[in-house]
Parts: sequence; C-alpha cells; structure tokens
Amino acid sequence: MAGHSAWSNIKHRKGRVDAKRSKVWSKISKMIIVAARMGGGDPDANLRLRYAIADARAESMPKDTIDRAIKKGTGELDGGNVEETVYEGYGPAGVAVMCDIMTDNRNRTASEVRKIFDINGGKLGQAGCVSWMFERKGLIVVAADKAPEDKLMEVALDAGADDVRRVGENFEVVCGPDQFVAVTEAFEKAGVPMSSKAFTRLPANTVDLDADAARQVLKLMEELDDHDDVQSVSANFNLSEETLAQVAAS
Repeated sequence: MAGHSAWSNIKHRKGRVDAKRSKVWSKISKMIIVAARMGGGDPDANLRLRYAIADARAESMPKDTIDRAIKKGTGELDGGNVEETVYEGYGPAGVAVMCDIMTDNRNRTASEVRKIFDINGGKLGQAGCVSWMFERKGLIVVAADKAPEDKLMEVALDAGADDVRRVGENFEVVCGPDQFVAVTEAFEKAGVPMSSKAFTRLPANTVDLDADAARQVLKLMEELDDHDDVQSVSANFNLSEETLAQVAAS
C-alpha cells in the first residue's frame, strides 16, 4: 500500500481525529483565503473556493467564519497574507517527504517544520531535493459502499480519470490536474458521493518499509499533518498488508 493510502488507512483504523476542531477550521480558513485571493470571492465562479467552502461546511464551520475568510482573501478584511509553499525533506529509512504549506509567516513555519523532521529522525531539505520523485495529481476518494464499482469506473474514465483502484474500504480515483474539475463535476452530476477530493503528490517509486521503520515514518507524518500550516503530507513509501496490520495494531 503506497504512502498516502497507508497514512489514510492508519488514521482510519485508529480512529484518529484532530484534538481540536479549531485546528481543522484554521487549515480550512487558509484554504478559503488563498482560493478567494486567487480566484475571487464568488464560489459560483471559483471552483477552488466552492470546494473549500464545501469542506468547511462538512466540518461544521460557522457561516460567519467562512464569510470572514472569504473577505480576508478578497482584501475586504485584514489577515489575508497567507502564502502557499512546499517543503521537502527526508524521513527515516530515506523516505522522501513533501509538505504542502499555507502560512502567514514562512520563517516561523520553516523553523517549526524543521524541528519536527529533526526529532523524528528526518531532515528538512532544499527546494527540489525530492520533488522530482513525485507527480502532482488529483485524488478523489469514494467509499466503496456508496457506489458500484462498474458505475464509478465508467463515470471516472469517461471524464478523463487515469485510474480507479480499490484501497481498503474506499475507491481512489486518480486524475491529472487538468482533469480534476471534469472528474469531480461528473461525479456530482452522477450522484456519486465523494468522501474527499484534493490535489496530492504521488511518487514514481516507493520504498518498502518494515514495521519498525513504518512506525517512525508514520509518526513523522502524523506530527507534520498535525501542524496548523501543513495542508497535506506525501511520502514515497510502501507497506505490505502484513506490515500495515502490525502498525495499525500497535
């Protein structure tokens, strides 16, 4: 099981949730701010903003909090100086790690992320040190009990998706960035409920990990994922089902 899937599976099996709802809201607020700044405050004309608002509503974010984030992004309120960047580095066992970041203070975030790498046996690297190993893709997750596989496959491939695969209790639909909108809109039109939809980074090659190394890498990913400014974490490792079961049980 590849890194992003293994990480999601571990979180699901352990029932991991953010300790504070405010942390989730903080991350989504930044998504809304950046989306509104880049494409304007009208969700009907700004698909990225529409998806960010949908994520906010799924997390029960109050309407006034959503509206404030939009206004920060459009410049109607202060606090919209959130930047997107990417941090790259290495984790235990030489695993390549990429973090998509949204921050209003690059120096602070870089220092805090570097510390997380250091204390978990990794090292924050220079820009470009591992990005060549990854390809940016759209990733859509659909619960396996919510849509028949043949229907899901037909809708996804007709809309331009690259692949549909069963991973545990979910289907993962992978597509190119340029096809992401078409695929998600096709699912909406077909009434296929999406558990999540986002851009991610998929590795060209993966490193097989044993249970001990997997625990170290997943601890690093968990602490990175828990940071307020880290929107997503990608890594190029692979776990066998046996190793995944050992890690999930520990």
